[in-house]
Amino acid sequence: MDVAELKQRLVHEPQALPLPESLLRTHFTPDHALVEAALAWQQKADNHYLICLDDPLYPPLLKQINDPPAVLFLKGHINTLLLPSIAVVGSRNATLGGKKVAYELSEQLATNGICVTSGMALGIDGAAHQAAIDSAKSSIAVLGTGIEVIYPKRHRSIYHDIQNEGCLLAEFWPDVKPFAGNFPKRNRIISGLTMGTLVVEASVKSGSLITARLANEQGREVFAIPGSVLSGQSEGCHKLLREGAKLVESVTDILEEVNALSSYHLEELKACHHIGGESASDLPFSSLLASVGYETTTIDDVVEHSGKTIELVLEQLLELELQGWITAVPGGYIRLKRS
Repeated sequence: MDVAELKQRLVHEPQALPLPESLLRTHFTPDHALVEAALAWQQKADNHYLICLDDPLYPPLLKQINDPPAVLFLKGHINTLLLPSIAVVGSRNATLGGKKVAYELSEQLATNGICVTSGMALGIDGAAHQAAIDSAKSSIAVLGTGIEVIYPKRHRSIYHDIQNEGCLLAEFWPDVKPFAGNFPKRNRIISGLTMGTLVVEASVKSGSLITARLANEQGREVFAIPGSVLSGQSEGCHKLLREGAKLVESVTDILEEVNALSSYHLEELKACHHIGGESASDLPFSSLLASVGYETTTIDDVVEHSGKTIELVLEQLLELELQGWITAVPGGYIRLKRS
């Protein structure tokens, strides 16, 4: 859709656009300058994407929440959105022990095929993202700023690494600067994207408890790491545990709870991409598996060699990865075993 057509629809046919019903019920005046700026940003680079509610790649779990973003700005690998994901959040002023726990659990989640999602904040968020990066696995950073604004600045390297191996996500226009009110708002995306939220070190007034509350309201799992009763660093986690969050001692405690939701996630992907039972059940997708080598194979090469659509390729690659046939690496996929 070009700018002229988009303007025409915004003015005369807004109901034909993928906008929330709450917005369509109100009288709104579109800002055409912002629309043009968004489209110009998208066209700047091949790894820039605008994802609307009706896009097949719009995260199916996020679409289920009460107020999903009408538009997402994405920078990086768009197929990262197809991976089942767990949110790992916690204190910005985390202890060394808290960051160690967050790192180790995130590393284990990543090696089990679970994408680590967080908010790129200092402390626990940074440790979680770094674990996925060090494992050469995908991570999603949901920003409380515009997609082009690196905040905090000391996470510049994490920002660029996630862009290369996962994706950055924001609902704000690309150049929006840090604003306190935007960070709690973005928390609903962190919890909405994921099958569950793990809280590592959080005070009672921590923003991480907002994410946990939203996860609970959205029908997702809530996990918490207990801490010392002598320290206020984990009072929020203890509060969550008293309210029914699952106590986590190892990654197994998380994986055994999200298996059902992971299956739902895959079923939603099949529905989004119009994949029928025959093609989805023909595991291990022998023709596609034959397209993935024992050295890094790009997605473009897999699509060309297999002759399948990109949507079907992404779906089947995800299932093959979950079953241990292949693994995602920077630049593509590697086959792990013979059929």
